Amino acid sequence: MTFAPEWLALRENADAQARSTELVDVVRETLVNRNPLTIRDLGCGTGSMGRWLAGRLGGVQHWVLHDRDPRLLALAEAGVSALENVTAETREGDLTELTAADLAGSDLVTCSALLDLLTVNEMNALAVACVEAHVPALFTLSVAGRIEFEPAEPLDAAFQDAFNAHQRRVVDGRELLGPDAPAAAEEAFVAAGASVRTASSPWRLNSDALQREWLKGWVGAAVEQEPALAAEAPEYLRRRSEASAVVHHVDLLAIPAKS
Repeated sequence: MTFAPEWLALRENADAQARSTELVDVVRETLVNRNPLTIRDLGCGTGSMGRWLAGRLGGVQHWVLHDRDPRLLALAEAGVSALENVTAETREGDLTELTAADLAGSDLVTCSALLDLLTVNEMNALAVACVEAHVPALFTLSVAGRIEFEPAEPLDAAFQDAFNAHQRRVVDGRELLGPDAPAAAEEAFVAAGASVRTASSPWRLNSDALQREWLKGWVGAAVEQEPALAAEAPEYLRRRSEASAVVHHVDLLAIPAKS
């Protein structure tokens, strides 16, 4: 699955406002006295995680940017390497195949809005790889499957349930985690021997351009999953575009036990 740079740019500010700074404080304490830092960003997109996190960690950093899309990698490398005291390199390929050997020497593994696209087995393997490599993981903005509109209306639950079912669909034989990702990630890291902290990281939208674009995709996926909703969709989309919305996500920090 690939994402348009325009969509990633549209959501970057909301992502930045939503991510947990409390978990970053813990990361900074965990990595104190490590300089320079080597950080691997999985599914990096255009590099928004680097732009958000690098300044909060401080010091000299080297980012290794992983993605399947060479166009996004080029944008990410240019943007992240332009940050103060930061260098960057790219890795194109399937990040679900990463092993502990691939992560060796890293000080931190990050990702943003990625885990819902993994399967249970892929999530378990990624957690094991991080723990075996003794590298902390900061995984942000995993979809939680819960939307709050103000004002609420009865159809919200039907569209939410249909969208969540769509997120759990089978793609090329892979059953995606969708909104089950936060719980699956926590379970995987705990089973692998890491301590885990989580924090809420909601988007707070107020009839803005991001809300309108997000809603098109959200309602469209719900209708694809439940065609019976198609008749309601146009007017529902109009009404929800005029409401405020809280789109819930979860951030997770996993720290392997010291060996």
